[in-house]
Amino acid sequence: MSQQIDFAAALDAAEQLDPDAQAELVAVLSRRLAERGRERLATVVAQARHEFATGQCQPMTAAEIVREARS
Repeated sequence: MSQQIDFAAALDAAEQLDPDAQAELVAVLSRRLAERGRERLATVVAQARHEFATGQCQPMTAAEIVREARS
């Protein structure tokens, strides 16, 4: 899907579907959003592990993190 579709056009197209197809569309979109979220989280975790392994950060307790965040 190389062509951009604006939100209103996508919404109008979804409204043309029967209720079962609309429900399936919602389910598919929810699964895709969840997968993208998991992929972003995995990327952040991998980056954090790399930073820790290369000595770019130090382990901290929860109390130390909160104290630093408040300062």
